[in-house]
Amino acid sequence: MHTPAPPGSRRAVMGGGSGRGVAKRDEAAQRAANADAPDIPHLWRRVGALFKPYRAALTVTAVLVLITASAGVIPPLLIERIFDDALFPQDAPGPDLTLLAQLVGLVIVIFLLVAALSVWQTYITSSVGNKVTGDLRTRLFDRLQSMDLAFFTRTRTGDIQSRLGNDVGGVSGVLTTFVTSIVGNTVTVIASLVAMILLDWRLTLVAVVMMPILVMVQRKVGQVRARLASRTQESLSEMTAITQETLSVSGILLSKVHNRQRLESERYSAENDNQVDLQVRLSMSGQWFFGLVNVIMSSVPAVIYLVSGYLIARSLDQGFEPSITAGTIVAFTAIQGRLLFPLMALMRVALEIQTSRALFARIFEYLDLTPEITDKPDARNVSEAPGPLGSVEFDDVTFRYPGSSPELRPTLDGVSFAVSPGQTVAFVGPSGAGKTTIVYLAARLHEATGGAVKFAGEDVRHLTHASIVDEVGVVSQETYLFHASIADNLRYAKPDATDEELEEACRAANIHEQITQFEDGYDTLVGERGYRLSGGEKQRIAIARVLLKDPPVLLLDEATSALDTVSERVVQSALDRAARGRTTLVVAHRLSTIRDADVIHVVDAGKIAESGSHRDLMAAGGLYATLAHDQATAPPA
Repeated sequence: MHTPAPPGSRRAVMGGGSGRGVAKRDEAAQRAANADAPDIPHLWRRVGALFKPYRAALTVTAVLVLITASAGVIPPLLIERIFDDALFPQDAPGPDLTLLAQLVGLVIVIFLLVAALSVWQTYITSSVGNKVTGDLRTRLFDRLQSMDLAFFTRTRTGDIQSRLGNDVGGVSGVLTTFVTSIVGNTVTVIASLVAMILLDWRLTLVAVVMMPILVMVQRKVGQVRARLASRTQESLSEMTAITQETLSVSGILLSKVHNRQRLESERYSAENDNQVDLQVRLSMSGQWFFGLVNVIMSSVPAVIYLVSGYLIARSLDQGFEPSITAGTIVAFTAIQGRLLFPLMALMRVALEIQTSRALFARIFEYLDLTPEITDKPDARNVSEAPGPLGSVEFDDVTFRYPGSSPELRPTLDGVSFAVSPGQTVAFVGPSGAGKTTIVYLAARLHEATGGAVKFAGEDVRHLTHASIVDEVGVVSQETYLFHASIADNLRYAKPDATDEELEEACRAANIHEQITQFEDGYDTLVGERGYRLSGGEKQRIAIARVLLKDPPVLLLDEATSALDTVSERVVQSALDRAARGRTTLVVAHRLSTIRDADVIHVVDAGKIAESGSHRDLMAAGGLYATLAHDQATAPPA
């Protein structure tokens, strides 16, 4: 059934102009960056909840931050005493060397203590931040693993990979430095301001007069960076999708046989240029702001000297002893200089938090996905079902793919049939009739939108999904093998299988002799998606994998349709052997492979049009007979 290409899909990207594609991504980025204000506190509460398992470590970190931040203000205060009491004491002709040595030694001890505590604090925060990042990545992966098959049929793999890699990686810096930067720099700023006020409140007002303006400008800069960050992540998702599609074995083979390497390179280059432009804009956004902050904060000491001079001169003119001494000025400028870095760090953290908001929103969007197929609280195992194990029944089943238009006919419409344990039932019909959907519904890879699919006499919605999967083995036309050894691919069905069990399953699948001819035997690497093996070899390994699982129900989805005649005979022999003693549902393209099925259902336009044995259906002269005649008279491929 034809469905429109989802936004961002390969068809949509290649079918529309690049300007339209970028514009759509920009609109999406704008919407993500301009999320409703009430949602923002909720978003950050969720981010904060990520740290809950590490509250003890965070408490230790907070204590260390308080100590180091507070202790860091003490040396500048001691400098005032060094100048006024040790170097230039008013009641002595020269420096007080004893007091000077004590004060300098105390300053050095404080610096050493702060340095040691800072190293400890950095270790804890780095550990916590990276663990939180790892937890987030694992939760995201687990959520995606729980999603139903329909989600993956409408979502590009590249986008999924981008969420796991680029998005989580993009927020890892915020998660790692969040506590240290916020708490540490805030305490440092507060402590510095308190110390400055104690030294002279008038000079403090001069030093902080520009702060409110800087905060307002910083918020504007943060909004710009949030929009750019969202657009950058959308572009990264697109680049990841292009890479995954075109540099896989299947993709590179397709581009080579159609001589489209240059087109793919141009497509990647165009998106890469967009990514470079966005990265540069993201890097430069706010630089002028921080330059302004740096100029203002660096100019403050000179202004302090000027104001101090006026205040001292005014006191002398009025006949008073100046309250501002040389030590006060040196200590004040030292503290004010120390205020520059934490203040800029806080502003940078605020910008990073605003920037990462779009990334967290993308991550939580996936974490909030709800699988369409879930177990009910009172779901039971198949072994507790009332009917015989291996029986399958469809009772007036209707099915629509999620997101499909209600104006289109459903993929399945009122399908009913029953399969007894040990029976072989075949489904044939034109392409797009709904045959594969029947098989996937039987394995509960999809959920019926109407009627009921029953397994062992029980509606599958009342059974646990895991127990159904344990009782079903699937061999499809597109066999998937991991880039691993043959043995590893086989043990995917049964991790604890012995070598003898592997050999027994492979003998039953007519592949053992072929495997022993390989130089590394069962340790032979099959290559990505099994590309080092022929189609017939891959199918027989897939059959052996199912046999190793030993399920009572076998689902065969056009398992031989892509094979040549010789390979088909070998694989069909293995399938016939695998089907013995099992309930078998077969979707067949070549009618010759299902002539001996107990029942053949002819599916047309989502309905069962005919049912019966091969002989009965041929005698009826309906659609099945027409299909058989067309295949018999078709020229050899």
